[in-house]
Amino acid sequence: MLAKRIIPCLDCDLQTPTGRVVKGIEFKQIRYAGDPVELATRYYEEGADEIVFLDITASHERRQTMTSVIEKTVENVFTPICVGGGIRKVEDYVKMLKAGADKCSTNTAAIHNPQLINDASKHVGSQACVIGIDAKRHYITNPKEDDTHHIIETPEGYCWFECSIYGGREFTGIDAVKWAIECEERGAGEILLTSMDQDGHKNGYDLELTKEISTNVQIPVIASGGVGTPEHIYDAFKKGKADAALAASIFHFNQYSIQTVKQYLKNKNIIVRP
Repeated sequence: MLAKRIIPCLDCDLQTPTGRVVKGIEFKQIRYAGDPVELATRYYEEGADEIVFLDITASHERRQTMTSVIEKTVENVFTPICVGGGIRKVEDYVKMLKAGADKCSTNTAAIHNPQLINDASKHVGSQACVIGIDAKRHYITNPKEDDTHHIIETPEGYCWFECSIYGGREFTGIDAVKWAIECEERGAGEILLTSMDQDGHKNGYDLELTKEISTNVQIPVIASGGVGTPEHIYDAFKKGKADAALAASIFHFNQYSIQTVKQYLKNKNIIVRP
């Protein structure tokens, strides 16, 4: 069995010349969390398995992502880095990989142009092609009347999940489970799955969403959105069937260290890296 990965996430914007890490609730109520290079260095030293940088305003502002931040980070950080936000074409993948990233995550551009997934995976390899899915629940009363969406039964009722783009600012009508399956078929190597409903609330991941996508694709799924305790991360692995768990607030604001989380998981018989 492959070891489960613990991945700190740095949601960044360019409100300062060197960038800043921010954290919000349901993609809103943004507050400052630190300097991206300093936080990435700290997480590398703490034993992060990977680090994800998400430039949360690049797509909305129609600009390229923070190349200089990545170049500065990799001077002292030697763990895999994934970069998302503003990745619109194959040349953007190449540019970020040359800057030092190992993977690129695409959401908005892939939904606008699904062929990008095919082209990017062929050019830079599936392992470098991550698809971000930011999904929100929509409840329905009678699943038999809906043959358009992938319906999931949850403790709260029947629902489907809709993909959003531009950092959660716009909804697409696209079913998240069906989209994940299509992304795998087009050559994506990994899914970065964020629950918009759970994001920032610290009540745990959306386990129904995570499990449904994890069991419908063969590529790794990173659970994201809502972690508040090490137990939530355990649930993402045990109940949600995720391959990796992404977290922000609990690490940024020193509630837990990465090693504390890993030791908790080891005690629960989850295989993790040192």
